[in-house]
Amino acid sequence: MPMDLGRPVKAYVFDAYGTLFDVNSAVMRHEAEIGPEARAFSALWRQKQLEYSWVLSLAGHFVDFWTLTERALDYAFASHPGIDKVLRDKLTAAYRNLDAYPEVPAALGRLRQSAYRTAILSNGEPRMLADAVASAGIGELIDHLFSVSAVKVFKTDPLAYAQIEAPLAAKSGEIAFVSSNRWDVAGAAAFGLTPIWVNRLGAPDEYPDLAPVAVVRSLAELA
Repeated sequence: MPMDLGRPVKAYVFDAYGTLFDVNSAVMRHEAEIGPEARAFSALWRQKQLEYSWVLSLAGHFVDFWTLTERALDYAFASHPGIDKVLRDKLTAAYRNLDAYPEVPAALGRLRQSAYRTAILSNGEPRMLADAVASAGIGELIDHLFSVSAVKVFKTDPLAYAQIEAPLAAKSGEIAFVSSNRWDVAGAAAFGLTPIWVNRLGAPDEYPDLAPVAVVRSLAELA
């Protein structure tokens, strides 16, 4: 049975990267070739990918998320000169086919069985999302794929969240938005969605004025 969120919900919308898909899995597949810096390299790649999206949005510019992903990877290589750049093609290919977290298919399946609509809302551009969904084998469990490419601004801009209401035939408060990124949860809360924070690592809370309605350690707790 789906968890009680204290308000009526018609649809569950998921962030993609870090929520459904493990962003570290691209690097960890090649950990042996990368060496002891693999985890720090992966963390920096992710940090810069997000940082670029925020800076561009604040500056009123937009570059698709795949380009930012490649730029962030190049920065990570430049910051870790001991890691062979010959791995670049392997890492970009792996990022397009990230591992889904183990509980994802079953959690989505239970929500669909309970008659909820399901969707993804991501900074990722459409081809990135299509590749990740196909690789994870969850295409039949997702009703809609929403990308910020449609509105040319990254989350947490309100326009990024606003695009999901009409296609889901639901008001903002009737849509549960699920993300592992606390900043994304804050953006969803500010827009008026029903936000759920997937806090897998037990991180300290932030943004007390933009709180989630629920905190879970795994998507398995949703239903």
